[in-house]
Amino acid sequence: MEEKKSRPVLLDQESFGPLLPYIQDEAITDVDFNGTDLWLTDIHKAKAKADASLITPKFLEVFTNKVSMAAERQFNPANPILEAESEELRITAVHEAATNTGRAFCIRKAPAVPRYDAEGLIAQGYCDRRILALLVHCVLAKMNIVICGDTGVGKTEFAKFLSGYIPPQEKVITIEDNPEWHYEKLYPGRDCIAIKVKKERGGSAERSNQTVMDYTNAIKTCLRLNPSWIMLSEARSKEAKSLLECFSTGVRGITTIHTDNVRKIPDRFLNMIQNSLDAGRMVNDIYDFIDVGILLRLKETKEGGGRRYIDQLCFFDREDGENRVFLLVEDGEALDLPLPGFIVKKMRRAGIAEPYEHEL
Repeated sequence: MEEKKSRPVLLDQESFGPLLPYIQDEAITDVDFNGTDLWLTDIHKAKAKADASLITPKFLEVFTNKVSMAAERQFNPANPILEAESEELRITAVHEAATNTGRAFCIRKAPAVPRYDAEGLIAQGYCDRRILALLVHCVLAKMNIVICGDTGVGKTEFAKFLSGYIPPQEKVITIEDNPEWHYEKLYPGRDCIAIKVKKERGGSAERSNQTVMDYTNAIKTCLRLNPSWIMLSEARSKEAKSLLECFSTGVRGITTIHTDNVRKIPDRFLNMIQNSLDAGRMVNDIYDFIDVGILLRLKETKEGGGRRYIDQLCFFDREDGENRVFLLVEDGEALDLPLPGFIVKKMRRAGIAEPYEHEL
């Protein structure tokens, strides 16, 4: 049986009822209802309870039914998980048949607006001006960048910020399952293709002899579309191998992964590749083709929010058969070390004489 194609869920403002003010508030990133309480999370990761009295059983039933119909998916005790999305919202609901706490939902907002700007990042202590200028120059020098950290530290938002410094004439292809990058909307008129991948659903594609646009196939397809850059929203699994192979052809890219130390990036890639026969060769490719590692962290504040910052910054290199990591930022502090010679050479080849100076 052919699987239905996913499509953007279109809900009118009336469908959100009492939730509409939170959907329209640009400072709010998440709206969560756990069956009893309504929680809001803002761009600073501060969480606060909101008035849940208007989330009545009737509204909850109507709202989830509208989402279900718009997504053309059933939502009932036999199908207790509902996932839907629009261009700027991702909605997940869980039926009360599958919980002990009542029907619940989460609305994650990913608007096509830049949440980061250079002066704002510097002012909030994300990193100092010299480090931010260096990272911008890493983009201009066409280096491959991997951003890591825990969930909620803003990996994708920082990746979006850095991608804004890609020269307009260079073709960018974004690959993601949920629309978050919005490169074509943030930078209209630039050469961009936004590829949406499909989540695997129990092997139905194999039975129907169809090619599913999963992450691996999307990356391979990119090579036939003449990209300058590939923006992979998150490397999670075996597509990491295809991404490295893509980098080896000269295509540049920015991606995110989950790990808590830049030194673990090579091991994390090896774990995702899941092929011991390739491990020896692939570890060398990792140091060859990944240039920059960035670790983001979220430091909780007394007010209950959080401050995001660059905790670690490193460069990877392979020379004379040796794989090396050069750490430039540790524990949020820039180390008083000169740039590695191979990075200086890459900067100079790109016409960058002062890596730490840039008009942000």
